Amino acid sequence: MNKRFVFDHDLHIHSQISSCSSDPEQTPARILQYAKEVGLSTVCLTDHYWDSAVPGVSNWYKPQNFDHIAASRPLPQEDGIRFLFGCETDLDQNLTLGIPESRFDDFDFIVIPTTHLHMNSFTISKEDASSLDARARLWTTRLEAVLNMALPFHKVGIAHLACGLLTPDSRENYLAVLEKIPSSEMERLFQKAAVLGVGIELNSTDMDFSDGETDAVLRMFRIAKAAGCKFYTASDAHHPDYFRKVKPIFERAIDLLDLKESDKFYIKNTKTT
Repeated sequence: MNKRFVFDHDLHIHSQISSCSSDPEQTPARILQYAKEVGLSTVCLTDHYWDSAVPGVSNWYKPQNFDHIAASRPLPQEDGIRFLFGCETDLDQNLTLGIPESRFDDFDFIVIPTTHLHMNSFTISKEDASSLDARARLWTTRLEAVLNMALPFHKVGIAHLACGLLTPDSRENYLAVLEKIPSSEMERLFQKAAVLGVGIELNSTDMDFSDGETDAVLRMFRIAKAAGCKFYTASDAHHPDYFRKVKPIFERAIDLLDLKESDKFYIKNTKTT
């Protein structure tokens, strides 16, 4: 029997090293404690990262190079828990990815967001920033760009595809952008994603929606499931207080999507760091 998807991992977590956290209590030791408290078998540290060898870095990303994020190593370990070293890189408005091929082997897992459209003049042009239609098109264009790259997809996750940062000015506009993305484009891209074997992220912030928003937010994930994509859970936590909130959010999403263990993404060929 195909059992229900078990929330037993968290593959997208930030520490104080990420500029968006800077919380002295958000340490690798605290992340490991969270894993023990919730009963997780795998957690992954994914601090923000743009490699110094890749041109076009923003002022915000520039300090967050490899030397900066590698300072977290060695990560604390505990019997029965895999604590992996990963990163969250980014895609600029020219569809340049912030990690070079030479760094692929330095990480157990690579998280790539395609929906960080709050960084004007870096991830989105000023012209596109003012248009909901353009933002909907960029959802497709940016995801397709990543899927066309020569990446180690067995250890790559596409982060928060239903992220509120698609259009951060209002919830109403956010939902409007989601509705403007054609289902046919989702089907085409998720079919490709399934063949490549890339992970599709269930981000706790994305999944924290009202009952009335269920169909709008989950449409893409239902299409991804039908296409054969595999999913992983990700708190995207920046502060320790958020750890206690995520389990009920994930349990609800798992039930709404009727996810089974066979729908789970597994990182392959990892090393303990």
